Amino acid sequence: MQLRVIARFVAILVFSLGISMSAPLLMSLIYEDGSTQALIASMLITSSVGLLLFIFTKSQENNQLNHRDGIAIVALGWVMAGLFGTLPYLLSGSIPDFTNAYFESVSGFTTTGATILSDIESLPKGILLWRSQTQWFGGMGIIVFSIAILPVLGVGGMQLYRAEIPSPVVDKLKPRISETAKTLWKVYVLITVMEIGLLFAGEMSLFDAVCHAFTTMPTGGFSTKNASIAHFNSLYFDCVFILFMLFAGINFSLHYRLIKGDLNVFGKDSECRTFLILVGIFIAIITLNVHGTVYSSLAKTFRYAAFQVSSIITTTGFVTADYEKWPVLSQLVLLICMFLGAMAGSTGGGMKTMRVMLLMKHGYQQVFRIIHPHAVTAVKLGGRPVPQDVLSSVWGFFILYLGLFVVATLVMAGLGLDMISAIASVAASIGNIGPGLGIVGPTKHYLLIPEAGKWVLVFCMLLGRLEIYTVIVLLTPEFWKK
Repeated sequence: MQLRVIARFVAILVFSLGISMSAPLLMSLIYEDGSTQALIASMLITSSVGLLLFIFTKSQENNQLNHRDGIAIVALGWVMAGLFGTLPYLLSGSIPDFTNAYFESVSGFTTTGATILSDIESLPKGILLWRSQTQWFGGMGIIVFSIAILPVLGVGGMQLYRAEIPSPVVDKLKPRISETAKTLWKVYVLITVMEIGLLFAGEMSLFDAVCHAFTTMPTGGFSTKNASIAHFNSLYFDCVFILFMLFAGINFSLHYRLIKGDLNVFGKDSECRTFLILVGIFIAIITLNVHGTVYSSLAKTFRYAAFQVSSIITTTGFVTADYEKWPVLSQLVLLICMFLGAMAGSTGGGMKTMRVMLLMKHGYQQVFRIIHPHAVTAVKLGGRPVPQDVLSSVWGFFILYLGLFVVATLVMAGLGLDMISAIASVAASIGNIGPGLGIVGPTKHYLLIPEAGKWVLVFCMLLGRLEIYTVIVLLTPEFWKK
């Protein structure tokens, strides 16, 4: 590996992160909330470290990235972002403990939305904006952001893009990877601005509208309110959030094509059709299961069912109802949603709809071959045959995902968590969802998780955000061999 090239790119990322703290700093100055000095110090430390590291690696001549360099930059970049992201929390005293601060920071950048905070509304406005901003940057990916706006290294960005968004099929919208990244960010920003406008039009304060839009589009789920979206108790806001959570859960390349005039792009895409059909089926099941047992009004039941299904399957994690009070069937449906996740190419987590489709199709193909052993068949997606290496990658991902989930759950149970809490905390972390069941349920937080358990869940968050392979490959001896 080219350590100086890796360090140089991480330096740019850290410097950019420091500069981005200027927005929360401005908010702190406007509201005079007491976090100004902490944000100034955080900004100076972060940007100075990034600048010094960049200067010390300036003499590096070979800027060509190989595949291993890309993987190392992405993994190290997320760890460093989480580390420097703790500074505003620590220096302001909002989260004085390092483990809790790192947990909150990584939860933000990985768009998990799990929090150790019990009184969110007591935080200074500058810290609240920083908290939301970490999710907004993490949603489309800090690495993608870097190769979009800072092509000063002259490196080939495809290695970073593949490591950052390791979907079954990488969808390049433009010939150059930097142009693809810029296009994705333009779409991302446009939809974010649209949501801010609609929330503000519903008489949400501009500050809350910005913070919640910053955490909806990355499917993050951090809120400025202790009760999450339930605080507003508004049908209008619920509808806006449902719409934009689903937008965020759909492949962003489809949004780009929609903007370009392809009005039937969602209907033509097989993964999108499957995703929306699953959302509809799960909403119907929960509505039928909850109606009459928890809510007497069918309209109210549908509203809460639609919100929670949309929130969990897109891995956003916003809450409008205490679904732990719902029947077991409804809770199991939401647990299934945690594993399924959103579409490939979206900001959502989980296993992704495309992978589930390919697994089901491949399973059916094997059954078909038993019945017709001489038939020549191929797994197809959107009418096109899927390459065998893609199928192998999907099966490998599925096995690793379930295996790591089981191991992490056993560790959490060994640390003293009850079975439901152990299963739900790991599922919610590796799926980048946030709220789960048990002691990490929708009305609770992660503060009661043992310290060792928090580090296990931090690892799960990183696994989920970088979709297993990017992190696991660093732990293999072969990666470090020349």
